[in-house]
Amino acid sequence: MVTTPQLTENALTVLKSRYLMNGETPKDLFWRVANAVAAPEADPETWAAQFYEMMADTRFLPNSPTLFNAGTGAGTLSACFVIPVEDTMESIMEAATTSAMIQKYGGGIGYSFSQLRSRGSHITTTHGKACGAVAVLKLMSALSDMITQGGKRHGANMGILSISHPEIYDFIHMKDDYVTAQNFNISIAVTDEFMQAVEQDAQWDLVDPSLHEVMQTVSARELWNEIIDSAWKTGDPGLYFIDEANRNNPTPHLGRLESTNPCGEVPLLAHEACNLGSIDLGKFIIKDDVGTRFDFRSLEQLTRICARFLDNVVTINEFPTTEVADAVATTRKTGLGVMGWHDALIQLGIPYADPAAVDLANEVMGLINQTAKEVSIELAVERGPYPGCVGDPIRNATRTCIAPTGSISAIAGASSGIEPVFALAFVKNVLDGKQLREVNPHLEQVARDRGFWSDDLMDQVSQTGSIQHIDGIPDDVKRVFATAMEIPYEAHIAMQAAFQANTDLAVSKTINMRSDAARDDVEKAYLLSYNAKCTGITIYRDGSKPTQVLEVPGSRKLEQEEAAVYTGVRVPRERPRMIRGITERMRTAQGNAYVTINFDEDGTPFEVFTTIGKAGSTDQANLEAISRLISLALRSGIPAVEVVEQLRGITSEPVWDQGRLIKSSPDAVAQVLAIHALGGSEQELRLKDTYAAQSSLFVSAEELMTRSKDGGPSGPIDTVSNLQVVGITANQSKCPDCNGPVLMQEGCMSCPSCGWNKCG
Repeated sequence: MVTTPQLTENALTVLKSRYLMNGETPKDLFWRVANAVAAPEADPETWAAQFYEMMADTRFLPNSPTLFNAGTGAGTLSACFVIPVEDTMESIMEAATTSAMIQKYGGGIGYSFSQLRSRGSHITTTHGKACGAVAVLKLMSALSDMITQGGKRHGANMGILSISHPEIYDFIHMKDDYVTAQNFNISIAVTDEFMQAVEQDAQWDLVDPSLHEVMQTVSARELWNEIIDSAWKTGDPGLYFIDEANRNNPTPHLGRLESTNPCGEVPLLAHEACNLGSIDLGKFIIKDDVGTRFDFRSLEQLTRICARFLDNVVTINEFPTTEVADAVATTRKTGLGVMGWHDALIQLGIPYADPAAVDLANEVMGLINQTAKEVSIELAVERGPYPGCVGDPIRNATRTCIAPTGSISAIAGASSGIEPVFALAFVKNVLDGKQLREVNPHLEQVARDRGFWSDDLMDQVSQTGSIQHIDGIPDDVKRVFATAMEIPYEAHIAMQAAFQANTDLAVSKTINMRSDAARDDVEKAYLLSYNAKCTGITIYRDGSKPTQVLEVPGSRKLEQEEAAVYTGVRVPRERPRMIRGITERMRTAQGNAYVTINFDEDGTPFEVFTTIGKAGSTDQANLEAISRLISLALRSGIPAVEVVEQLRGITSEPVWDQGRLIKSSPDAVAQVLAIHALGGSEQELRLKDTYAAQSSLFVSAEELMTRSKDGGPSGPIDTVSNLQVVGITANQSKCPDCNGPVLMQEGCMSCPSCGWNKCG
């Protein structure tokens, strides 16, 4: 009997908006993919039926490009690529061309810029000076912004720079203005030697990779602290433990793993690509008279089919360049991963931070990893080993990884990857201004089964996303339903390390921290991750990015409230008779907008005027209102960066203007402010807590930190009192697709409602 897909309304919405071709149904989509992927088989009809079944009941889904393009005759089926950038103009331009073709069809790209000579270095052929690694990254970012990935996804990129590169300080702070390279995740390639230098408080050489000369010698400890400070403030950069990655390199004879894909879970050689897919672990829980337990037998059976599916994808895949095609054919890398991990733990009644959860992770992922390897060995006998194989024959150089599953987990109705649930209920805006409450289905089931369900109670949950503060809910339920921000960062890292130990490639995971986490907590997390042999780490302290909308009120709410306490009455400055400024034309969907910024005698932005279209139009009236409010804010001492954060990214009808994407008229104003008002010293581009500290009218962010509870969360959760309430508040940004709340998970901003993911 052929399964008819049983999908949630949300899953159908995601499929219709991004995946289904004209006139296609979900059943048609799964058959299209199944038939295409089964083509290499001797008995394609039998295998196509099995492939269809596991997708139709969403126990397994491949990465999005496979769903987009399989069976269409166009586009690549892989999500992850690494393109080399060497220290020549030819290599840089070739990388740009290849990247454009990959992103056109939905692929995400990783680059290492570590081989590029540093800014200002001599160029022999032209007798000029090099623009540097950071400038080349910005070039790739601008190119990515210009490309729409098949109309389905935005450009996603990873930029990696060696800890020894002379531009490492510029790289660390490159994204501090929230404008530069926002389509890039950035990570530093940290070596064992550097970690030893930090431990020994030794000096560290910054070496030009082209000249092989020491350009500067710095304190390793001071450089380390600079990274920690930036990650604490902004969430960037991440760390890529490059020596650990290469200790697990299955093909060291073919090259080093210098970079990863955009979310860090796929270290690849130059020009390599990897196709991915994920198993929904939440669908392998048995509940019967014996009790509730994990179905290892069914998981093993499905893993065998999935591993074969992904090898077939390699066979039928097509690529935009011969270099990529050749590199993929040489190693045939695949990455089978998981989603729904927290769903599985919840159904089993195991708290995420419980050591039993780590033990189960080792058992579950260990089974998947070993089974996928066995299938690959069998396929090597049947079809031959990968051409670059040295030693025991095997079909695929890698078989497993833990990838982000934003969109496909929304289709499956599963928790994302191995991440904890971020909120148990929330309210999202839908059409016609209506609001829809979404409740975690496992919480709803437990609440009904145990008799504490009520609509009023769920309304309470939707206000905070948490159940920890609600009377009448049993303590054991509170422990099981602890959310991402209520789980100690040590438990996040322990879970990542458990999956990493049983994975060929790497793990996409965000290490969530509470708002009151200290810089020392970031350092402890880095060291814990390094010593646990993780391949990399991405830290996210709650509230440290302006795009976040799900956040813990706790100390951050206190911080915001106390920062708003005036020591006196704030009065807008009077306007002088003469004032100087600039005017820039910006193209918008409503016509040319002329944005004027006037500055005071100190060069600080003082007021904004904007005109567009005909006088008296609605658009002109709205912009005039926005400009007046901006001017009032600026004259009252509100930093321009705060205004930019509020307006940047507001979207209505996007248009291109000389290589820049203008998302709306307010976005145009924000871009002009960002360019001309924040274009001064690096200090002016720092975060809002820096601006707050400069103003005598605000309590400093540093002082507020000292008022928080001493220390960050530590140790396993053993009492409900350890848990912090998660709040859902309307902040600066919402999902561009469904207008719902967005959050940081799996290394990227994503929407838990519709599956939108900023990293593609």
